[in-house]
Order: sequence, then structure tokens, then C-alpha cells
Amino acid sequence: MNYYAGIDIGGTQLRIGIFDETGCLLEVYKTDNDRTLGGGRNIDRLLAYTEDSGIEIAAYGIASPGPLDLRKGKILNPPNLYGWDNFEIVRYITEKTGRPCTVNNDGNLAGLAEARIGAGRGYDSVIFIGMSTGMGGSFVYKGELICGAHCNTAEFYNVIVNDDPYHHGSANPGSLNETAGGAAMERIASEAYGRQMFAKDLFAQYDAGDPKAAEILEKTSEALARGIANIYYIIDPDIYVIGGSIGINNPWYIEKVMTKAKRYMTDPDIRVALSVFGDDAGLYGAMIAARDLL
Repeated sequence: MNYYAGIDIGGTQLRIGIFDETGCLLEVYKTDNDRTLGGGRNIDRLLAYTEDSGIEIAAYGIASPGPLDLRKGKILNPPNLYGWDNFEIVRYITEKTGRPCTVNNDGNLAGLAEARIGAGRGYDSVIFIGMSTGMGGSFVYKGELICGAHCNTAEFYNVIVNDDPYHHGSANPGSLNETAGGAAMERIASEAYGRQMFAKDLFAQYDAGDPKAAEILEKTSEALARGIANIYYIIDPDIYVIGGSIGINNPWYIEKVMTKAKRYMTDPDIRVALSVFGDDAGLYGAMIAARDLL
């Protein structure tokens, strides 16, 4: 039996899961992403775990924040990965282990897992939208990721939905990420309340009947609804799968967003499902990518 390792790279935490060839997750190891170590030495800690496990790994898959150079297997300059810039992670792991390796965007691989073996299983055309601190996404058609020439297909975070001038990093002003993501909610709420507010605080205020929170979530849900309507007219998927902490923990909010989105659609009979794998979607997607190498 072959065994596969899926690696999920985050700005604060690194995880590696060992899977059997049926896709069953056998064990998971997680550790802090140590900013003082950089990419290679952090990865060494994960590889040491697989070595100590006594399980022979056939191939490695990596779910990483972008931007990435998929052709070179290279992490370019993600804003939340300090010391990982221009890290040729595929070559590094292949040389260290002698095993094949592949890397892709974490949102892409989360969507791949949901399309192949999760909430989108059985559908030809699957859109995955990850709603967490930022907005991520992917497009899977007939079981295959559609990445585009520059790995920008389904980078919904940068889809422009209104005229809000705020932006940071590579995000467009008025984009989904800047107007509807978790960090955007926190920025807007903090300004409105005059104190530090997290997304969970905003939803708690809404649940308590606070009209200010209701007004903020009305605006963010409208922005997200416009983004989903844009996706509808460009891709027209069989199903939308919603992941990320905001989407999974607040299903009523997703219903609100989809009700708004349907106002912009000519045929609003659309399918929506919540992620099956939750926070582990990237791990499962990395496993699938590794398994596809053999």
C-alpha cells in the first residue's frame, strides 16, 4: 500500500497529514510556523515527523498561500509567510526525500478535495469559495483543477464588486477580499465601533440584535452576493461549495448572501453546500495532488 503526505502551510501554523491510498487520514502533526527559521528549516521539522513515523511516503503534496510559480514549484512572496520568499519548495522536498512532490494554492487544493471526495462530489463543475480571514477560491471541472496561465483562475479575492477605495497588498480596491473577507469585516467593524473588533465579535453583536452590526453585515453580504453573481455569469457552475470559518460557522449568513445573489441571476435555481472537510480541506487536497503524481 502507498502512503501520501499532505502539507498545509499557514502563516501561523504548519500541518502535515499522512494518508493511506484510500484517502484515509491516519495521523496529523502540527507545529507553529517559526518566523525565525524560514522555509527550508520549517519544512525540515515536518519531514522529520514523517521520518520518525516509520511510514514510507510515496509522494508529497503541498497546500500553500499564493502567489506561487506552479511551473517551478516555487513560493513567491505570500504576505503572511515571513522568510519563505522565492522558496523552491518542490525541489527542496524532492531532494531531501527522493520522492515526487507538488505544490498548489491552498484554496485550489481545498476545492479539489471538495470536488473529488467532498460536498461537490458527483458534479462536473464545482466552485469552491473559502470565507475566512481572506477570500479564497477554486474552480474544478470534471475532477481537474483549472488554474489558468498564471494560477489566477478563481482568485475571487480580487474580483471588483464596488467602489470602496480601501486596499492593501496586491488586492484591488473594491475587491471581495477588501470588502467582504474576515479581515475586511474586522476593519469595517473596528472603525464603526471605535475599538478592536474581530469577525466573531461582529457576528455576536448581530446575534444580540445590534443594528450597527446588522448594517455592516448587510453591506458585506451585498458585496459577496455581487461576486457570486459574477461567478455565475462567467462559469455557471453546477454547485457552489462554501468553506472557511466564516462560512461554516454562520450558515444563516450564507443563506442571506445567496438570497441577495439570486436577485442578479437569470436562473436562480443554484446549488449550494457547506464544506465537508472544513479546516482540513487543504490537507485532503494536498493528498489528492500527491496521489495524482503516481
